[in-house]
Amino acid sequence: MISADAIRGYIDLIVLTLLSDHPSYAYELAKTITEVADGQYTIKQTTLYSALKRLESAGLVASFADTSESGKPRTYYRLTDAGTGHLADKLTEWEDTKTLIDRFAQRAQGRENLEGT
Repeated sequence: MISADAIRGYIDLIVLTLLSDHPSYAYELAKTITEVADGQYTIKQTTLYSALKRLESAGLVASFADTSESGKPRTYYRLTDAGTGHLADKLTEWEDTKTLIDRFAQRAQGRENLEGT
């Protein structure tokens, strides 16, 4: 299980990637996050709503009222043009971050392998 602290800085990226597929409402986003995480992470509703409000305030997502397939009125969120550009920048930043952290992890693993032999 990945801790909430470890993933905190990536919640916006997760939400933006999901909204890049199609507009969605909060419950559906939470459900999708849980499914994709495959048991490694479950988002709290308050964390998700805070992220959506933050992204909306920044102009990266926009909300609109619609009706879900079940017929219930929902507040949907969609990616804005600014959000699409921001997502592309954040995905590049994520790749750079992952590469950097991998370098340190590989050093530590290399030392463990040397000490274990």
